[in-house]
Amino acid sequence: MKNGFSLSELSAARPNWRGERGDPALTDVHRSVRLPSGGWQRLFAFFGPGYMIAVGYMDPGNWATSLAGGSKFGYALLTVALMSNIMAIVLQSLCARLAIASGRDLAQACRDAFPRIVSIPLWFSAECAIIATDIAEVIGTAIGLNLLFGMPLEIGVLVTALDVFLILWLQSKGFRWLEAFIITLLGVIAICFGVQIALADPDWAGVILGFAPTTRIVTNPEMLYLALGILGATVMPHNLYLHSAIVQTRAYGDSLPEKRQALRYSTIDSTVALMFALLINASILILAAASFHGTGQTGVAELGDAYQLLGPLLGSSIAPSLFAIALLCCGLNSTVTATLAGQAVMEGFLHLRVPPWLRRLVTRAIAIIPAAGVTILYGASQTGHLLILTQVVLSLQLSFAVVPLVMFTSDRRKMGALAAPPWLVVVSVLIAAVIVALNIKLLYDFIA
Repeated sequence: MKNGFSLSELSAARPNWRGERGDPALTDVHRSVRLPSGGWQRLFAFFGPGYMIAVGYMDPGNWATSLAGGSKFGYALLTVALMSNIMAIVLQSLCARLAIASGRDLAQACRDAFPRIVSIPLWFSAECAIIATDIAEVIGTAIGLNLLFGMPLEIGVLVTALDVFLILWLQSKGFRWLEAFIITLLGVIAICFGVQIALADPDWAGVILGFAPTTRIVTNPEMLYLALGILGATVMPHNLYLHSAIVQTRAYGDSLPEKRQALRYSTIDSTVALMFALLINASILILAAASFHGTGQTGVAELGDAYQLLGPLLGSSIAPSLFAIALLCCGLNSTVTATLAGQAVMEGFLHLRVPPWLRRLVTRAIAIIPAAGVTILYGASQTGHLLILTQVVLSLQLSFAVVPLVMFTSDRRKMGALAAPPWLVVVSVLIAAVIVALNIKLLYDFIA
């Protein structure tokens, strides 16, 4: 025995990785948040990363899939939102476990564990997911600017490139300022949807039934397409990389008891935040089902169409403005988290450090090209289809992040005493299998 721990536990607490960890991702904020010695204050000091992750679960791409699903199939796809959120809670807890146990984020772990012939394609897959996310943010923010201020979509798409300065300013103030900005905008979004749901007066019995599983989702290809879009918009690949990096902004210590406590508090943080994200996601779908499906408007997939229809259908002029404000807040929030995720992915996989402003501008430039092309050639009428497509792309990329995450966190040689317990390994493997199977089904339907 040594300090209350057996030799076997002390040995298991030392994870066995192939190489050295190297410099942590997001070095400028690594272990930058000091923690109180104990009590509720220490628990609350861990709150923040979970809400930054929750942003990705309610980004503009999610709006498009939820609007399309609610208007087309009513409340039926609420069960997909619920199951996706449960999957997200499990997977994000695994991200925190990986980071705290090994000191590595998911990108660093992939680089360390796999040969380059595997890690480089995984990096490319992660970059594709971030670009798909950024396309959704560009379109969503541009539409929000258009609806609120009448700014042409083409101009709005270009203006979104300027948000890099907002991020740089917030980062210069400290990571807690960045988290406070995110949480404030989340509060605005919640208020906006709370008012809209009250105005829509949904069928609450139908809402409750909508959370019950149905086989129609698998047998109906159109419903499956939207269901996978919701899954891709909810469990987002870049969030897995991001969470495993920003959990390490807390200076929680290096002893096994300190790591156990950090894991417990980080899991509470992400679980509470993701339940809030479920509330927002369900609100979008319920609003669409009550306002559009219930009145025969079953083809609403465009954010602009939803904005135009909400006022007459709900009988209130404030409803469209609240919708646009919430959309703009979602776009701004998602911008911050996608930037950090891109930085963590590039540093983790390639061990390549570039200034955050340069990384942001490069990613945004790549995203602007398809977004601007669609808006210029086809106008606002096709942006909703592009948004849904980006979410399906995210869903297809998800397996390449989930499978390594489950592999690492279930390996006691890599995780030591903080390896996932057997019940969690079983649940995680089932989640990974469901994601892979649904994506195979989607590809089959697409080809067939």
